[in-house]
Amino acid sequence: MKRLYFLILAITAMMQVQAQAQKAFDNNLRKLGLSLAYIQSYYVDQVDGEKAVEDAIIGMLGKLDPHSSYTNAKETLKVNEPLQGSFDGIGVQFNMLEDTVVVIQAVPKGPSAKAGILPGDRIISVADTAIAGVKMSKEEIMRRLRGPRGSIAHFGIRREGVGETLFFDVRRDKIPINSVDAAYMVTDDIGLVRFNNFAQNTRNEIVAAIDTLRSRGMKNLIVDLTQNGGGYLQAAAEVCSEFLPSGDLIVYTQGRVFPRQDYFSSGGNAFQKGKLVVLVDEFSASAAEIFAGAIQDQDRGTIVGRRSFGKGLVQHPYFMPDHSMIRLTVAKYYTPSGRCIQKPYVKGKKNEYDMDVINRFNKGELTNADSIHFPDSLCFKTLRQKRTVYGGGGIMPDIFIPLDTLRNPRMFRQISAKNILINANLRFMDKNRSELTSRYPRFDEYLRDYQVPDKVIEAIFAEAGKQGIKAVDEKDRKDSEARVRMLLKALIARDLWDMSEYFAVIYQDDEMVRKAVEVLSGK
Repeated sequence: MKRLYFLILAITAMMQVQAQAQKAFDNNLRKLGLSLAYIQSYYVDQVDGEKAVEDAIIGMLGKLDPHSSYTNAKETLKVNEPLQGSFDGIGVQFNMLEDTVVVIQAVPKGPSAKAGILPGDRIISVADTAIAGVKMSKEEIMRRLRGPRGSIAHFGIRREGVGETLFFDVRRDKIPINSVDAAYMVTDDIGLVRFNNFAQNTRNEIVAAIDTLRSRGMKNLIVDLTQNGGGYLQAAAEVCSEFLPSGDLIVYTQGRVFPRQDYFSSGGNAFQKGKLVVLVDEFSASAAEIFAGAIQDQDRGTIVGRRSFGKGLVQHPYFMPDHSMIRLTVAKYYTPSGRCIQKPYVKGKKNEYDMDVINRFNKGELTNADSIHFPDSLCFKTLRQKRTVYGGGGIMPDIFIPLDTLRNPRMFRQISAKNILINANLRFMDKNRSELTSRYPRFDEYLRDYQVPDKVIEAIFAEAGKQGIKAVDEKDRKDSEARVRMLLKALIARDLWDMSEYFAVIYQDDEMVRKAVEVLSGK
């Protein structure tokens, strides 16, 4: 009888708490509605009610963590596009040469490639409306190039060596957005795969890339996650499964309302054997940190680079009737050893949070491993070899590679910022594409033998001088010239082949890649 009495008391108390919570919620909702009504009815100026509500939502979220956010319907579509892995369009990579669209590459088997549009073509009109020579913004040009799947884009094209304007009808279609930036052989038996996010199709892309590298003799692998901003949690788990045995814990999440949820490897076959090095830097975040943390905690590979960003908050999307969206933080990510990936933050202090990487640089954390300090309470052990790893936010690599502050000298940075190098590359390719294609049918020959002509470099620096860009001293001039030569050679390689060849050139003198090769070669 006593037990029944106490049970009734407990149920009554719970109902009272729920009633009080509902009353508080109703009062807060009524207060918000009345505030909007008063503002719209009596404020001295006319107020846009929809914008006022959006501002209120943004204001509420701004008092929470740095990653809870609101996007309107248009922004939501734009944000989700890269992670969904496709969009509707014509399928070209392009750049602006002065005020004209120049095609860099047509997506293989895409609508433009099928229609016959070639690299180097200039798109001068869309639907009989001129887009060249009219100072149209890049955003407006993008809007005109894109459109619903199945619609027809009528293009006017100017092509080198052809006197008259060419016209093409391109039927817009689904265009894939690739996660993999590069996949190439660094040495005879070491491959490198670089990808930029974790999206719906990332696992399939990674598997295909690894299969291709294995067919070329790859035995050991570098996974490059530098500047990888993350993506879907499920995609991270899927990619990890290709490297970890079935049943290995990859990550777990836990929040105030959301109970702990474990994610285990399903045991794919892409790369279960062979040595592995993962590259990370201060811009590797979220799903990239899940991958790196799992590989490190399970002692599957070596992490090389600098401490990652430290984005370990789980956002859940909540959609509104108008297709706007709130991404609300509901849990945190934890690596298999129990480390919380999220770095410390103060609620409502997003500006301070956004300055974290700059503060790391100012404290010397990006250039000197001794400047990074971890208290004993943040020490954890890996699951197999019981190595010491550290919590406190982000993934601290096993081998630290300092930021090379001399890699991008001052004059080079200014030349890059003003697009002088990009424009020089577009002009050079416009005149020399056919000759280069004929002269270098194979990339390995290009990588070994090609040197950017001195007259091209001289023209770049002459243009820099016209724009008021000067070297600080002779060393700045010399170092800048070396970087300009390297980047221009990489851009030419990209235009002749693809991004894999671009990174194969850029990474020739990259310290992280060099150290990864040493680790995998046992040196």
